[in-house]
Amino acid sequence: MPTFTLNTDDLQWQEAEGYAAGAMQKVLSDGVDAVPRTILLKLPPGWSMDSHSHLYTEEHFVIEGEYRSLGSSYPRGSYRVVEGRRSHGPHTTKTGAVLLVVFCDVHG
Repeated sequence: MPTFTLNTDDLQWQEAEGYAAGAMQKVLSDGVDAVPRTILLKLPPGWSMDSHSHLYTEEHFVIEGEYRSLGSSYPRGSYRVVEGRRSHGPHTTKTGAVLLVVFCDVHG
């Protein structure tokens, strides 16, 4: 991947496809063949999404707010890795959250 720099303030929030209604995203990197794909994901207060899985490993870093998944709470500063093809969720947030989400191909 070539070196590049962007300012996320220059990007517009867009509807986050593949997420429950209300989630917005800023795409930082589309990657090649879907990975690595990097987005900022903004979840509004009261947002929720059913359990689901992805082909690729998913990394979450909570920048603002807090969200819950599988009975655990992930506040600002939390880092979480969900193995590809593993069901995760449901996800909820009372106050809203902004996450850095990276989809990557991790080999064990």
